[in-house]
Amino acid sequence: MPVNTIDPGEIDKFSAMAAEWWDPNGKFKPLHMMNPVRLDYICRQIAAEFGRDLTASRPFDGLRLLDIGCGGGLLSEPMARLGATVVGADAAERNIPVARVHAEAQGLQIDYRHTTAEALAAAGERFDVVLNMEVIEHVADPAAYLAACHALLKPGGLMICSTLNRTTKSFGAAILGAEWIMRWLPKGTHDWNKFITPDELYALLRRAGLDPVDRSGFVFNPLTWQWKISDRDLAVNYVTTSLRR
Repeated sequence: MPVNTIDPGEIDKFSAMAAEWWDPNGKFKPLHMMNPVRLDYICRQIAAEFGRDLTASRPFDGLRLLDIGCGGGLLSEPMARLGATVVGADAAERNIPVARVHAEAQGLQIDYRHTTAEALAAAGERFDVVLNMEVIEHVADPAAYLAACHALLKPGGLMICSTLNRTTKSFGAAILGAEWIMRWLPKGTHDWNKFITPDELYALLRRAGLDPVDRSGFVFNPLTWQWKISDRDLAVNYVTTSLRR
């Protein structure tokens, strides 16, 4: 029987916000603002690993991709447009109909499911790519969750995992800034104690049988109001790429 790493309190938080996924000025404004740099990183990592030409119209044709914790589909939709066969999974049931309706309106075929990484792994599902973005800081057991993600990857498969570093700066930016001052997110969306440092995440990935090959930061500039990718500044938001050998 698969281990259940779901934290019911975390699921309740995101279920309550489900209807706002596609409102760029709503509760998910930070993700809408960050999405271009997330997509840039994701596309470059997938293209490098699988030898794909990003100037092609559908560079990810033939790749099966899982977007775990897909929410309303902010990453699932562009991956489908780039040719990937996409499964979007979320443990928050109310997110799934929102994602389905939006994808259908865009003419996209995406297999959205109300399920968990553990259930998908137990069912024998396998993927070339797993997107694991801003999820691990919300699960009850990060080690067991990453073990399930490892099981979901085909040999040679790639996982991209982003999260928040546990630093004073991240407390100021993600909690005081985003939740209390800017009010982009409801108070209590994040628990700073569940944030994971890059070294801790690398250790968890290796323990799960994955080989980390890259880590970069997503850095917000409050003067230009834009995000950028940094290979040095991992103090708040950061992303890793790892492989199943």
